[in-house]
Amino acid sequence: MIQPRVAFIILFVSDVARSVAFYRDLLGREPVEESRTFAMMPLDGEQMLGLWLKTELGDVPPAGASEIAFIEGDVDGVARDWSGKGVTILQQPTDMDFGRTFLAADPDGHRLRVFLPGA
Repeated sequence: MIQPRVAFIILFVSDVARSVAFYRDLLGREPVEESRTFAMMPLDGEQMLGLWLKTELGDVPPAGASEIAFIEGDVDGVARDWSGKGVTILQQPTDMDFGRTFLAADPDGHRLRVFLPGA
């Protein structure tokens, strides 16, 4: 059976440079590719985050219909750090049935969930 690997996630953004600056600060990583209309940021392993200028694509649905989830041991610490950087926090750190979590948004409204799975 052929099992394709996830190579990258693409977010449609209104300003590539602004999104690169946001994710550079959030992830502590530099883009491996960057132009006026597209940038590629490394995530973990081989996965990448693509930031594509939405005006290049025609009809693009609004942001916020999905989430990118990050596993982190210190959920509350990341929430404080991101809040201190001016990141919009949509849901303060809380315990949910799957573990400790909070929800943030990038400048275009893409949802970013940080969580620590429960036992």
